[in-house]
Amino acid sequence: MNLIFAGTPAFAVPALKALVAAGHHVLAVYTQPDRPAGRGRKLATSAVKQAAQELALPVRQPARLDAAVAEELRALAPDVMIVIAYGQILPPAVLSIPRHGCINVHASLLPRWRGAAPIPRAVEAGDATTGISIMQMDAGLDTGAVLATAETPITDSDTAATLHDRLAVLGARALVDALTRLARGDLTPRPQDNARACYAQKLHKAEARIDWSQPADVLHRRIRAFIPRPTACTSFRGKLLRLRGVGPLEAVQTTSAPGTIIAVEPDGLRVATGGGALNLTQLQLEGGKPLSALEFINGQHPAVGERLGDAALTAAR
Repeated sequence: MNLIFAGTPAFAVPALKALVAAGHHVLAVYTQPDRPAGRGRKLATSAVKQAAQELALPVRQPARLDAAVAEELRALAPDVMIVIAYGQILPPAVLSIPRHGCINVHASLLPRWRGAAPIPRAVEAGDATTGISIMQMDAGLDTGAVLATAETPITDSDTAATLHDRLAVLGARALVDALTRLARGDLTPRPQDNARACYAQKLHKAEARIDWSQPADVLHRRIRAFIPRPTACTSFRGKLLRLRGVGPLEAVQTTSAPGTIIAVEPDGLRVATGGGALNLTQLQLEGGKPLSALEFINGQHPAVGERLGDAALTAAR
């Protein structure tokens, strides 16, 4: 098929590469404009732009999908426009251009977790399963008919980062298969059940602050959901402490106050919660680099009985 591809972050890259490998003709790749990033605020190109350049594909970076862009797309006469985390809402004038419409690869089993952050919200909620939805786009927010799905379990060791990478590959495979079936006329759109819909709100820094009075299983999910960003945090000796890794849930009972370090072991700091305990395996103290538990212990010498958490330390830090 003749395709337009619209995407920006790394999640979309496996799909772009898979489409080219499958023999589809990518007429142009649309991605967000280069923007300042990092401490030096140098202009950074998107992961999709980098991949498109490696594949020698034409790249377009309009600030807005305005009438001029719509006219440009119309002239390209695509069969399908593939949209994956592009970063802009497609106006009706664009949605109607491709012969087979616009198709989105969404990282959840719709109608569950519509919106901006389906992967971390699924981990945080304790969902046992998630997946990919290949969706026919309409004017709503992730409300279009579902063309195909692919599922994957969420394990107790999954983080948003590991699940992101797995779903990106799963989505690429599902998309190529869906386009093959679309060309055969073998895809039947399935309307979503709006009564079962829930919304995956964007993650905010304020949510990353750990409340040690919550049960261990709730905090375990939140820490994993916030990896790699915004990263769950607490405080240690008056400094911000980011929690970048957590071990498997253990059947540990403790009467210590929430936030108390109850054991200092080479494999982690065991910390009391409002119900059970957590084993923190990778930590990053304010101004430092991420460290394994053993490195952190050797450098900071935390002691049993010390407390994590400080009400005076705000999430804004």
